[in-house]
Amino acid sequence: MTRMPALSLAAVPGRRKATIELAVEIEKRGFSGIFAPSLGDSMALCEALAFATNEIVFGTSIMPIYFRQVADFAQTASFIHEVSDGRFRFGIGVSHEPALRSRGISAGKPLTDTRNFVEELRAVPRAGELPPIVLATLRKKMIGLSEDIGQGMVFANGARSHMAESLTAVSATARSSDDFFIGDMIPTCISDDLEAAKAVNRKTLTSYAMLPNYRNYWKEAGYEDEMNGIEAAIEAGDRDRIPHFLTDQWLADTTLFGTATQVRDGIEAWFDAGIKTPILVPSSAKGGQMVAFEEMLAIF
Repeated sequence: MTRMPALSLAAVPGRRKATIELAVEIEKRGFSGIFAPSLGDSMALCEALAFATNEIVFGTSIMPIYFRQVADFAQTASFIHEVSDGRFRFGIGVSHEPALRSRGISAGKPLTDTRNFVEELRAVPRAGELPPIVLATLRKKMIGLSEDIGQGMVFANGARSHMAESLTAVSATARSSDDFFIGDMIPTCISDDLEAAKAVNRKTLTSYAMLPNYRNYWKEAGYEDEMNGIEAAIEAGDRDRIPHFLTDQWLADTTLFGTATQVRDGIEAWFDAGIKTPILVPSSAKGGQMVAFEEMLAIF
């Protein structure tokens, strides 16, 4: 492939050292980036990547803005930016209500909180130069804000068919500039067993389908019947029926699955849809995360 995707990489307890070794291999294979999700300490992982890798771009995708003091974020983000020679992208977002509730955090309005966070971050004294700031986005107001106050956006589980419409919320200059990041976290399962691969991705996205902000986005993207069905199942207390409404068409629009050739072709389609950095989130029909990465590395 002439256009290589990035990979999502999380350092979970018990295999953190192996994760860093995997990051080194990902860089050797020529992937375009490594992006750490909010699972675990993504800032700590990025700090390690600054020293373990040499050229690959990396970042958080995303770091919830409520999880640390703003001054702590500024110092750490600036440090990683400086020691990595500018390879770090600071992806931030407001996370989701269940994750915040589990930490006893009460959030405000996403747009206001995000704008205030970035203003406060840039006002921290003696922090040093900050990295490019990338906003977690789904709908047009946050997409527009990513250009107003940041240097990019990252979707998670975006709908490829809706991407052209979504990206009208930023200027043509931003859409074409190498300095403006446009990424999407894409659940990916490589398998010759198509049904098994689809089942893996359905399981991955079931929890997202329970979140109102995602359902509202997917309705906007044309999947109103599916989301209405999910809402009826939730209201009836029948959550086991949620995967039933995650149709094959919807799944093919939001994830990648199938043979090596099908996945590689799908990556090209994401590039063509306007996503400059497709970020593959590997899962396996045969094993855990490390098996998924073995399968991923084998096709590039």
